Amino acid sequence: MKENQQKDILLKKAGVKKTLVNYLLITVACAVYSAAISLFLDPNSLAPGGVTGIAIILNRLIPVETGTLMLLINIPILILGAWKFGLRFSLSTIYCTVVISLFTNLLSGVKVATTDPLLAALVGGSLAAVGIGWVFKAGATTGGTDIIIKLLRIKMPHLRTGGLFLAMDAVIVAVSGFVFKNTDVALYAGLTVFVISLVLDLVLYGRDEAKLMFIISDKSEQITRRLLEELDLGVTHMQGSGAFSGKEKQVILCAVKKSTAPKTEVIVKEEDPQAFMIISSATEIYGEGYKSYFSEKL
Repeated sequence: MKENQQKDILLKKAGVKKTLVNYLLITVACAVYSAAISLFLDPNSLAPGGVTGIAIILNRLIPVETGTLMLLINIPILILGAWKFGLRFSLSTIYCTVVISLFTNLLSGVKVATTDPLLAALVGGSLAAVGIGWVFKAGATTGGTDIIIKLLRIKMPHLRTGGLFLAMDAVIVAVSGFVFKNTDVALYAGLTVFVISLVLDLVLYGRDEAKLMFIISDKSEQITRRLLEELDLGVTHMQGSGAFSGKEKQVILCAVKKSTAPKTEVIVKEEDPQAFMIISSATEIYGEGYKSYFSEKL
């Protein structure tokens, strides 16, 4: 009985520790995102879509701080999130939204990092994407269109997060051009959205994880042996036949990490210079040595 109680206590402590670490990560991510807004985007009138973009536009029309506007706009969206995703999700997102609003207002009094709109778009967009990506990985969102994106991902999981942001934010960028009556500002804001999309996918999914290789050779056994022994690769054999010759062929299928791909090509060329090889990018791979089957799709 005592042993079970001790286990329960240890599990609770581990859970509390994990939660604290998670919220620490969220806090740091929120600070990074807020810095992108207050030090780069907002001072240069770059409205990068989403609630942030709407708040930056409204800030030029009404005398309310950008961070406060972000919080006010987020309230109905947070109610929607609470209804769809439950209290646990909502608490972390509400925390995230409030912290971003506070940090954004706090950092607005700090000296602007740059007045060059191009630098602001590139650096600010990159920082914003890093902040959003870290928040997503911690199981929360920054509120606003993040919640709408998450809802869309449930309905259409084949769509990538960065692409959804790009489509939704393009509308807000276009509106900013009309409100500010400045085409250059709108174009720089569009560049910011593009940077956020690219960097966000990089943070969430990484670069192309591997190369997918199909190798057709009369020396498949020798090639397979070297791939197994020298590179420790997972190799699958498939049976095929030449349509013209009718000759049976053994097709080698393997997923190879980018750093290992050149070595694989060398082995194939050394064993059979006449081998037929197809190489393509594999952006997502699940299984041993790659992503877990049970990791959440962001």
